Amino acid sequence: MADQDDWALETLAIRAGQVRTAEMEHSEPIFPTSSYVFETAAQAAARFRGDEPGNIYSRFTNPTTRTFEQRLAALEGGECCVATSSGMSAILSTCMGLLKSGDHIVSSRAIFGSTVILFNKYLKPFDVEVTYVPLTDLAAWEQAIRPETRMLFLETPSNPLTEIADIPALARLAKDRGCLLVVDNAFCTPALQLPLKLGADIVIHSATKYIDGQGRCVGGAVVGNRELVGEGVYGFLRTAGPTLSPFNAWVFLKGLETLSLRMKAHCDNALRLAQWLESHPNIERVHYPGLESHRQHALARAQQSGYGGIVAFEVRGGQEAAWKVVDSTRLLSITANLGDTKSTITHPATTTHGRLSDEEKAEAGIAPGLLRVSVGLENIDDLIADLQRGLD
Repeated sequence: MADQDDWALETLAIRAGQVRTAEMEHSEPIFPTSSYVFETAAQAAARFRGDEPGNIYSRFTNPTTRTFEQRLAALEGGECCVATSSGMSAILSTCMGLLKSGDHIVSSRAIFGSTVILFNKYLKPFDVEVTYVPLTDLAAWEQAIRPETRMLFLETPSNPLTEIADIPALARLAKDRGCLLVVDNAFCTPALQLPLKLGADIVIHSATKYIDGQGRCVGGAVVGNRELVGEGVYGFLRTAGPTLSPFNAWVFLKGLETLSLRMKAHCDNALRLAQWLESHPNIERVHYPGLESHRQHALARAQQSGYGGIVAFEVRGGQEAAWKVVDSTRLLSITANLGDTKSTITHPATTTHGRLSDEEKAEAGIAPGLLRVSVGLENIDDLIADLQRGLD
């Protein structure tokens, strides 16, 4: 579309990537088909060779999925997007498409537990080594880089402690040392943070979270330039097939339409909840970048347009006290998912990070009394009352 470069994020989230069919539908259609028909044998050959663009097989070409990919790429400011079956498959596809045996990754310690397992258990046998460093220690990142380092990987804000990485500083470091900077942007989404514009090479999404926004579907995405994502990551997806279904792509398209409005509301509720928790006598510490007490509050204000919907806090009394808070809730959902309109509560040490060793949990700051709340869109006074029951 000719005017797309001038559109604001809210307009891109509703209009970008849509190509109407001959039926002139207003809403994007779902194409539930496994294969496509070619007009001639020559056209089929040209499509398979890559000489002619067009649909081939829904493992790697589908109109609904393509619309989602083009829209998310437009929101992130990237040239290309590859949609995948989950957020974890987005990370796997990025690693398998861009790394080789002997390569080295420097990763933040503060990443999702399943990502740690992926790196340690499933990449290591392919001779891809990983070194973990504190997310906010730039000197540690620099010292960990080796000649064979190919990738710097991080989540910001981190899960669940909401630490903030200095993306521009890490981008400069990556460029100087010939590495790729890969940023998981699932917590902020492009509504709050644009890592590519801050210097990152690749953005990862678990579309399951805020992009969907209502806990309906599982999916992921990788955004970047045409060489890294359009060739490297896409080539792996085309062959290995961690493919997003057309129906899930359509659900995510509908989620993108309201993303900006929802993220603003999540941020407002989360800030109010964090402020209330910080004043409660049975809370040792609150982790939320919107609080002035957060160590990276100024950095978050500089590189994000909002502080997100995730609040973590440490309950006095350790795991027993934390579990009592969880079990006393009547409104919040006890589930490990996040990014939903419904607020959720999780005990990370025994769920999302439960497969980590005690030493790994300690290094990641996952204390026994730590709870994570994904603050939804309910009335904030109702959410406070629900948590107050267990805390009091």
